[in-house]
Amino acid sequence: KSDAFKETYNIEHHGISRMEHLTKVSYYSYNIAKKMHLDYESVARGALLHDFYLDGDERNAKRKFLDTFIHPKKALVTSKKYFDINEMEENIIISHMFPLYFSLPKYKESILVNLVDKVIGGCEMFREYKYKVRYKFTYTVLLFMLFIFCE
Repeated sequence: KSDAFKETYNIEHHGISRMEHLTKVSYYSYNIAKKMHLDYESVARGALLHDFYLDGDERNAKRKFLDTFIHPKKALVTSKKYFDINEMEENIIISHMFPLYFSLPKYKESILVNLVDKVIGGCEMFREYKYKVRYKFTYTVLLFMLFIFCE
């Protein structure tokens, strides 16, 4: 319902809209968290907000590159401005770029979103460069990785 959040439909991210990216990361994270009996509601919300900052396409290439390393803080500030978020959601947002951004994931849920974001972002980058990546395969790989690391 948030007009500010709806603006993410108009911001390019990995060759698609930022909203599409946020939705994919949230969808896969939610499903995996539910299967792993984690806090899937906080995972879904944190994943939806992990790249919620409103700097858009007007950024030059240098600024976009630098944002790779600093945007978790921007996303956290923007998320807190528009939504009430809990401590776990804050950690999911601020740590989703670990180790490129030095905020440690404190929860299994944070690690989950971190990994899902890396895989989905990689898939989107590959797709942008005309490679075919199947998301069902990606989902299977993520589940496998998480069961190994979280058991």
